Amino acid sequence: MRRLILAALLALAAAGPAQAAKWTAEQSADLDRVSAYLNSIKTMRGGFTQIGAQGQVDQGKFYILKPGKIRFDYTPPNPTLVISDGIGIAVYNTKLNTATRYPLTGTPLNLLLSDHLDLKRSANVTNVQHSPGQLILTARASDRNTTGNITIVFTDPGMELRQWTIVDAQGLPTTVSLNNVQQGVDLPESAFKINHK
Repeated sequence: MRRLILAALLALAAAGPAQAAKWTAEQSADLDRVSAYLNSIKTMRGGFTQIGAQGQVDQGKFYILKPGKIRFDYTPPNPTLVISDGIGIAVYNTKLNTATRYPLTGTPLNLLLSDHLDLKRSANVTNVQHSPGQLILTARASDRNTTGNITIVFTDPGMELRQWTIVDAQGLPTTVSLNNVQQGVDLPESAFKINHK
């Protein structure tokens, strides 16, 4: 389980030197719509289902307070708690009372938690395409230590975030699907505090 979460958090690092893709007029319009939608999210909460590379299924609740803050409360018996305070991410094992920390900028969550995105100009974005009822965005990033990609699925029309899949450097996917999503909810800052012992 710990490997699944770490793969999901570390599959993408900060973008390496790359140039933004050349987009068609339709793709540019789609990227503008996705950017505007993601930038409009200030708070969000709901449920999630995570499917790991070996078919493991976990569920829980998530909370977003932008910019930069997210919390994943996994349903017991999974002892995992993931919190980003806008600077770093901590992955807690509440049963063992341990934590592993990473910089937020080194994770794919940074893309979802920014409130000033311009995906059309991003060197991370590699494709945007349509399938029935969906708009699918693919991004990649790499540095000397980490490579991977993320595919984000939105409803279309209607533009709502529904799912993302992260494929790590070993080619192993982790998919997170969202449900019962609410935006514009009141969330306390204290829910996103990382214990820096």
